Amino acid sequence: MSHRYRHQPLKGIYLTVQFLSTLVRIPLWVLLAIPRSWRPRESWSIKRTILVKFVRFFMGLPERVGPLRILPNHKAITHGRGVNGLWVDPVPNLITGKLETWTNAASVIPVRIPGYWTHKKGSTFAVGAAPAPGEKVLYHLHGGAYIRLSAHPSDVTANIANGILQHTNTIHRSFAIEYRLSSSKPFEVDAPFPAALLDALAGYNYLVNVVGFAPADIVVAGDSAGGNLTHALTRYLVEYQGHPGLPAPPGSIILLSPWSDLGVSHEGPMASSHKFIDSDYINPSGANYAKDSFLGPLGSGAAVRNPYISPASLDPSLVIDFKGFPRTFIVAGGAEVLYDQIITLRDRMVKDLGDQVTYFEAKDAIHDYLVFQWHDPERTETLKAIAKWV
Repeated sequence: MSHRYRHQPLKGIYLTVQFLSTLVRIPLWVLLAIPRSWRPRESWSIKRTILVKFVRFFMGLPERVGPLRILPNHKAITHGRGVNGLWVDPVPNLITGKLETWTNAASVIPVRIPGYWTHKKGSTFAVGAAPAPGEKVLYHLHGGAYIRLSAHPSDVTANIANGILQHTNTIHRSFAIEYRLSSSKPFEVDAPFPAALLDALAGYNYLVNVVGFAPADIVVAGDSAGGNLTHALTRYLVEYQGHPGLPAPPGSIILLSPWSDLGVSHEGPMASSHKFIDSDYINPSGANYAKDSFLGPLGSGAAVRNPYISPASLDPSLVIDFKGFPRTFIVAGGAEVLYDQIITLRDRMVKDLGDQVTYFEAKDAIHDYLVFQWHDPERTETLKAIAKWV
């Protein structure tokens, strides 16, 4: 049963027991990691082995107790030192076609949401300033299975945008949208698909039609669920290009460990979803709540045949192509459970786009490893490759 310990005092008791148990777990993890052959990947250090286990342990707690702390969300701008937040208006006039159908079916509406600017250290941009001639901007859509984490600069996913800014000379600022997170029973049922897509569209429109960036100068990057959202946003901009007021597709996109199949077509005993569980921190069986929350009224069938949701689905009912997509940089960790579905997505994009697709694989890296500053040298090597590609 998901979230069975969400109420007090059970929540407090469970968390206390779990954290106290780490006093036993950590020494045991260290002992078991001393033989190199016992580590999930022999190339890993003892430190990395322990850190991955700890992240897996920590990430598993909300599945039992619900959110561990209150995070910034779409309902308010969370202020702080150096935080450049502002409100982004909805764009109901840009919703058409299939997106309009799904919006009505899910009973979601476009709303005003926060967005956050991050500037490269030493830059002197005013918040939301018009671009310099030829200036590129990073538009980051954060991960978190559509149910957690935040666009706020204090969030761990901000390490991605900060890393790209640090290593890329041609990008001096990034923008992130606080898209709505999905939830379902036993919590409030809220913001299923396509709520996040409506919000991502509003953020993209803000960059083009409010700030003034040319679409060709926008680099959209998304990690994990944010990679899924980056694909969906790009697909919409490509398929409905020419709709009145709708901006053209971005000049390029970056898909970092993209969640590409919300169904089960990439699961099985010989799949990475099973073989790589010990070398990653996410457990596919723990994603059921996220899937149910995100899919909402559209149901599990959408995870099988909807190209906006599962572009890597292996189900024969899926009809999909990538014609018209911009140049794309795809990143995968060779030790992550999503590996197989990322490869399927890569192959499908290469089929239609050819050398417009660049693929980078870090052999023994975990899911969404650019988030973790300790995941070097792979993290730095990847950021340098992205910088060269941009």
